[in-house]
Amino acid sequence: MKKTKLPGDNISLKTKKTEDPLVMQWLNMQTNLMDSLRYLVENEIMLNGVRNLQAFVPMERNMLQGSPALQQPSEYRPHAAGMEQMAAAAEDAKDVEIAEEAPAAPAFEPVIDEEIDDDDIEAWS
Repeated sequence: MKKTKLPGDNISLKTKKTEDPLVMQWLNMQTNLMDSLRYLVENEIMLNGVRNLQAFVPMERNMLQGSPALQQPSEYRPHAAGMEQMAAAAEDAKDVEIAEEAPAAPAFEPVIDEEIDDDDIEAWS
């Protein structure tokens, strides 16, 4: 029986001898590998809930092979840039909510011609 992991326990990972070079590049680029992996796990849980991902992972996969565009440095974005984008999107969503809640602007009333007294005309002269 597999031992249940507890908070603070160590986990070990081993790469395949045939690991895709992009996977190795990604692993080596991380300044805090465990935090990066934790972030990916959190996103998986947020999108799909807690599940045995292995039941959904194809045995043969070659998603990264033949994708030279993925190797370009411009594809890598710092964490801060991603956080700024998320914050901007949240701010935009908040603006939309506020706009939807705001009462409609009052329609302008037509200007009513006032009677002008002779006394007013004399005061302007």
